[in-house]
Amino acid sequence: MGSGKTTIGKKLANKLNIPFFDIDEEVVNDEGKDIPAIFESNGENYFRQKEHEKLTQLINKNEAFVISTGGGTPCFNNNMELMNANGTTFYLKYTPEFLVSRLKNGIHKRPLLQNINLSELNSFITSLLAERDFYYSQSQFTIEKINLKPDDFLTFFKTDL
Repeated sequence: MGSGKTTIGKKLANKLNIPFFDIDEEVVNDEGKDIPAIFESNGENYFRQKEHEKLTQLINKNEAFVISTGGGTPCFNNNMELMNANGTTFYLKYTPEFLVSRLKNGIHKRPLLQNINLSELNSFITSLLAERDFYYSQSQFTIEKINLKPDDFLTFFKTDL
């Protein structure tokens, strides 16, 4: 959440000349409503199932693509195992403080943050990362660079993935 996965993913897909998919966008398009509305009307479990279905659908096409997952996607429905078995996975690892600086102005856009005030955001993100690290750390590659611009990340990706 807030790591720049979508921006970096789009740039990587462009560099590799392959399609880019954002799981959140795909689910939103399929459902016809934004993520907060999906959470509100159907709940998080429903949303996580839709993420899994879309991920499986894309993988089953058996074509090369770059995908940006939602921050929770790797943590549910064996998605991390599925992604590792069918592609190359990267964890863009940041400190909680860095993520808070990126997220603080868009709290209302993220369902998991809607009931969190700014004074609680750092501890919430720290706790969330601790919960999710088990899954994130299963990525095949971890990139731990705080001050890189999206274009700088491309130096970490080989063009023959």
